[in-house]
Amino acid sequence: MAAPAPAAGSNLHSKTLLKSEQLYQYILESTVFPREPDCLRELRVATAAHPMARMAASPDQVQLFGLLIEMLGARNAVEVGVFTGYSLLATALALPDDGKVRFPPFAGFLVVAIDVTRESYDEIGAPVVEKAGMAHKIDFRVGLALPVLDQLVAEDGNLGKFDFAFVDADKANFHHYHERLLRLVRVGGLIAYDNTLWGGSVAAPDDEALSERDRELAGIARGFNAALTADRRVQVCQLAISDGIMLCRRVA
Repeated sequence: MAAPAPAAGSNLHSKTLLKSEQLYQYILESTVFPREPDCLRELRVATAAHPMARMAASPDQVQLFGLLIEMLGARNAVEVGVFTGYSLLATALALPDDGKVRFPPFAGFLVVAIDVTRESYDEIGAPVVEKAGMAHKIDFRVGLALPVLDQLVAEDGNLGKFDFAFVDADKANFHHYHERLLRLVRVGGLIAYDNTLWGGSVAAPDDEALSERDRELAGIARGFNAALTADRRVQVCQLAISDGIMLCRRVA
């Protein structure tokens, strides 16, 4: 989901809370882009041309997710909110090809992707995913996230079977997604929530000029962050990457 509107001329590559654009470009050009797979670069560039490009994850964010997925030894993941599939492709690339052996209910599928529409994915992401040879790892389920997550919970063999989840969807339902994902993600697994700092507006004083929408979403983010901090079922870490990422490691 898009964060507060950026300054004119900024794009997917400048989705950051850092005050220095030069510093952020240094991070991308020195660390992220040199290690970026060609297919991921192709999808990043194609996504940046989309009018709603700010909805996509940032390049340093997907690099982090790839690292975390490999450190976890993850074999199964859930992504809530897909857009063009930029972060979805990064997740698929990080997962091993033999994941289907561990979880027979998803034979041939390693990432359950959930979105209300496939339009942007089919138009922009799917051709790149196909060319990269990653389509067999993706089970795309179209629909509202809560009913789809409830369906996953109800399916045999899914409780505690996922290693990683990424949520970048409607913020008002983050609490509800969290409860479902805590049943799907195993103890020791990770859940990552996007936009948890909402352009820095979570720390804005009451008299700061914000749009009504940004003020509302900043309040939602503050409430969600506080709820996660108080949730003893997870260990939490708030990262000032992209538009804010709250990492939750399930411990109970």
